[in-house]
Amino acid sequence: MQDISGKRVAILATDGFEQSELEVPRDRLREAGAEVDVVSLKAGEITGWDGDDWGRPVPVDRTLDEARPEDYDALVLPGGQINPDLLRVEEKALAFLRRFWADKKVIGAICHAPWLLIEADIVRGRRVTSYRSIKTDVINAGGKWEDSAVVTDQGLVTSRNPGDLDAFCSKLAEEIREGRHDRRAA
Repeated sequence: MQDISGKRVAILATDGFEQSELEVPRDRLREAGAEVDVVSLKAGEITGWDGDDWGRPVPVDRTLDEARPEDYDALVLPGGQINPDLLRVEEKALAFLRRFWADKKVIGAICHAPWLLIEADIVRGRRVTSYRSIKTDVINAGGKWEDSAVVTDQGLVTSRNPGDLDAFCSKLAEEIREGRHDRRAA
């Protein structure tokens, strides 16, 4: 994985995130040298979903009220069904996401997390992938859905499921190392 020392990454999540889709990117990006903060709606801990039951708690480093997009180089959105469904109705979460997009920063979304991209009107005209059950949602929002382990479009990195985490993390590190991205109109 590429060295991304000195880079700062926010992982936006709440209760019900897919356990591996938060922990693996967090750990791999830290191993690559990045400072990674878990950002959530509330302070304390959030609990993941692992298999068919609740998973382990993960400490929250900053609340959305404390986190500032300008302090980060990239944003990662883990999936799971519950997590992105709860976040996509939170205007603070959507504003946080939109700011990363407007500032041309890297955004990674895996599994069901593209629901947040849809709600923030980011997928329109972009090449993306997602968990297969939300393929129609992506297409209906104007996204160009592809069935690939990782799809990248001008700094937007998407993957389908936990089986794609190696490709997702590697591509995220590469995009973060490259920095800001030109986002021509789709």
